[in-house]
Amino acid sequence: MSDPDALRLLGLLSAPDRLRALSALVLGAATGEEVAARTGMTGKEALQALERLERGGVAVREEGRWRPRPETLREAVSRASAARAEEPVPEGTGAEEAAVLRSFLREGRITALPVQRSKRLLVLDHVARAFEPGVRYREPEVKAVLRAFHSDHAALRRALVDEGFLDRDSTRYWRCGGTVDL
Repeated sequence: MSDPDALRLLGLLSAPDRLRALSALVLGAATGEEVAARTGMTGKEALQALERLERGGVAVREEGRWRPRPETLREAVSRASAARAEEPVPEGTGAEEAAVLRSFLREGRITALPVQRSKRLLVLDHVARAFEPGVRYREPEVKAVLRAFHSDHAALRRALVDEGFLDRDSTRYWRCGGTVDL
């Protein structure tokens, strides 16, 4: 999630007192005293948490009563989801492959290798396209390319070799599988 508002809201709700105060509001507390009673906070702590939630846009005070504003959270999730859906994928990528790549890549880097083999193969195929067919690469070159995709370049290299996207001899690697752009 890279949307600044979503990150701000996560930071706001990462404090236990504010999370408890918001939870109390969601469960029906409407005054600072009710929030304090439901959360075990002092009245001052509850009021500070509620005021901070109000500044963050997830709570509102109207006529002396507090209520949650879940629409603020929904809007942040919606914006973050839209930004994620706009993550660039290679031209000519099918809808299914694009969805998988958006799920496992952020800003071109792999967040996690998929457990499901069919999805893992799509991600590995995407990585393999960084290697030119017919070119032999030394290990430092392979390492540099793979580090651009994932911090654990060794695990990624093993996966590419194990799944038949790269092959190797004692000193060189080369692309031996995967999709070839024409």
